[in-house]
Amino acid sequence: MSTQELQHTPLHALHLQLGARMVPFAGYAMPVQYPLGVLKEHLHTREQAGLFDVSHMGQIRLRGAQAAQALEALVPVDIIDLPLGMQRYALFTNADGGILDDLMVARLASDELLLVVNAACKQQDLAHLRQQLEGQCEVESLFASRALLALQGPAAAKVLGRLASQVGGMTFMQFASLKLLGVDCYVSRSGYTGEDGYEISVPVEAAALLARTLLAEPEVEAIGLGARDSLRLEAGLCLYGHDMEVRTTPIEASLAWAISKARRADGERAGGFPGAAHILAQQREGVASKRVGLLPRERVPVREGALIVNAREEVIGRVTSGGFGPSLGGPLAMGYVQSEYTALQTEVFAQVRGKRVPMQVVRTPFVAPRYYRG
Repeated sequence: MSTQELQHTPLHALHLQLGARMVPFAGYAMPVQYPLGVLKEHLHTREQAGLFDVSHMGQIRLRGAQAAQALEALVPVDIIDLPLGMQRYALFTNADGGILDDLMVARLASDELLLVVNAACKQQDLAHLRQQLEGQCEVESLFASRALLALQGPAAAKVLGRLASQVGGMTFMQFASLKLLGVDCYVSRSGYTGEDGYEISVPVEAAALLARTLLAEPEVEAIGLGARDSLRLEAGLCLYGHDMEVRTTPIEASLAWAISKARRADGERAGGFPGAAHILAQQREGVASKRVGLLPRERVPVREGALIVNAREEVIGRVTSGGFGPSLGGPLAMGYVQSEYTALQTEVFAQVRGKRVPMQVVRTPFVAPRYYRG
């Protein structure tokens, strides 16, 4: 895609002013890093607060008395009992149990939900919702009308609290409609870094002012996609299209926790979502391969696509995300291995430029999360 064809977020001019290096991502020109550099941006987010432009993500509003009931039939998580002012992580699955996308669902009102979906999937997600929910509720695209900012890090609550004191009382996955700089915003205490922080849905016309106001605070630096990726990898969080995709089921992706207890194989309301028969059969019987955390035992970054082999050099899997973890102080990776190799501390090897790099299967997250739970 040429530079002329790439879409711009409402903060594009600000990124250029800040000296960002822009790259194509999901059809958008996005900042991969600023002059501070990926390493320092990563560490600053862990130590203070980082501001991320995630306006390329898709925001969709569902309205109607049957909105929650209708959406619940498309995802393996409970939506009907989602309390007002809370949000949940969910998955769209297809008839074969494959993951179409992962998303966040927030309860705005008794008859209103806000969904945040991945940038690369947002058009297909919108079409999927309109087709599946036709006649049950209103499906409204907010792609053009709302921007999305993420303020992440241990100083995030203090910084955002200067604009709205009530955010300090929110806990992880709590959601609120409130005014920032006199503008109606949706704020959730959540993020994609493993840190405490907030995601802020703001009208497009107010996005640049809000971003500049937050960046003017001494604790805040602008953070690009490079550090966003290393932060989420240390947190053991999946990236759609890499660590999971349409050929991957929630069980294979080690996301069984994203299936509500009542809807699992042994639950009182087992199933009731696309692909449930296949997914719940896997839950009972196991899978051929599964996503695991991997720690290279040499200081060699192991990148996405590297083959994973056993001691006999038989291919047993593939790395789906990998790189250097600045907070961890070394390389780290995630990938899929055959089930017999998924036990913790199992030794496997990555093939990197003709060399075998020993790796150990480990528990994720690699860096302990610091979500604020009260």
